[in-house]
Order: sequence, then structure tokens, then C-alpha cells
Amino acid sequence: MSQVTKTGQAGHAGGMQSARQNKLSNEDGKIMIADNVVQKVAGMACREVAGVHAMGNAGARAFSAIRERIPGSSGPNVSQGVGVEVGENEAAIDLDVIVEYGVSIADLGRNIQRNVKTAVERMTGLNVAEVNISIDDVHLPEADGQRQEPRVS
Repeated sequence: MSQVTKTGQAGHAGGMQSARQNKLSNEDGKIMIADNVVQKVAGMACREVAGVHAMGNAGARAFSAIRERIPGSSGPNVSQGVGVEVGENEAAIDLDVIVEYGVSIADLGRNIQRNVKTAVERMTGLNVAEVNISIDDVHLPEADGQRQEPRVS
């Protein structure tokens, strides 16, 4: 990757946006795509895959839950749990994912990689060099207060 710049995790206050932008060149001129655009596209594409419960590490999710309750906030941060490195023509993407219990993690990971790579390449024109996934947790059904009633009393 040429001229690679790392952006921070998007769970920070204000969604920390990079001032540096990626440039695509063609015979008609240059197309500039901000790093946070790649983060949002990757975050949305990851969340579309069945079996993904949430994204981001525990600290980022806790901060986001508090921020969403503040009146006038912008709502959920779709870039949460997404880190990107964007070069002249390539991007590398890192995702922090919480999976639903019972889902094949290996299959889910491949589906996420395929969906994120396809979406980012289609929407931005960048070549996605890699999509790295970190499974941070497994969401259990009883974690939502859906504890099953005992079968015997």
C-alpha cells in the first residue's frame, strides 16, 4: 500500500474524522474520498450480514449507548468498530464484531469479508487489500432479559 494513513476507531467523541483524503485519478481529473466514507460503507456492509449482533469493543459500545441517549445526538454511529487504512488506490479495513450465539464464526467471517469488500470496492473504486475481523464477544440470548422459563418447578 502506498502512503498509508491510519485513522482511529470511530467510537470516539464526534466520530473523529480524518482531514487527509484519498485521491483517485483518471483522465477527467481527481476523485477525493474521505476516510470516514470508507468507514461508514464498511460499517453498514458488515451490519447487513446475518449473525452480526453489534460492532465495537465494550468501551466503545458503552460510550455510544450513553451518547445516543443525549437529546440532539446524531443517533447510532455506523462507523463504530471500524478502522481503516487508505492509500492512493487501496484500503485495508479492520472490524470489531460481536456475533450472535450459534452462528458459525468462520462462515460469518468469510461472509462479512466478502460483503464489505464488495460494497467498498463498488462504492469507492478503491481496491480492498484486506478485511481483518476481530470477534470481540458472543451475544447470548439471555443477555437481553429473554431468560427461558424453567421446564420443571
